[in-house]
Amino acid sequence: MQIKAEPLTPEAFAPFGDVLEASGAPDKIINAGLCGRYHDRAQLDFGAESGGRAGLSIFKAEPRTLPYLCDLLERHPEGSQAFLPMSADPFLVIVAPDAGGKPGTPRAFLTDGAQGINLHRGTWHGVLTPLAAPGLFAVVDRIGETANLEEHPLDAPFTVTV
Repeated sequence: MQIKAEPLTPEAFAPFGDVLEASGAPDKIINAGLCGRYHDRAQLDFGAESGGRAGLSIFKAEPRTLPYLCDLLERHPEGSQAFLPMSADPFLVIVAPDAGGKPGTPRAFLTDGAQGINLHRGTWHGVLTPLAAPGLFAVVDRIGETANLEEHPLDAPFTVTV
């Protein structure tokens, strides 16, 4: 199977998570009028009922190239996961709906270099896929004692193109 990466938009990505970007007018002007605040842009969920808490980590991922062969999807049943690039480079986002405990039909999105994402709790997704070095991301996700990773190797890998 081959799928084409589509531009990342809040509407198209809504079933899987939130697009994090500073677009449109800010919600508030702060810091004596010198800073626009784009307020509360993600539905963060850290599984508080299972003792989870928010954590901030730095990920450094190897850059990949397109076309990209995807052979593994994963999800985090205990909490959301936000990826904020630390460089102005596009990255690839692969997601899939849940289909009875397994990934359904995948979709791929290409960020514009100024966007981050927040994956909702339990969303099937590909691994972090930067398309340029340095591949540095600030990641806000759940820290806790219970398992929060489910991996699903794909019987039929697929290729993502642009």
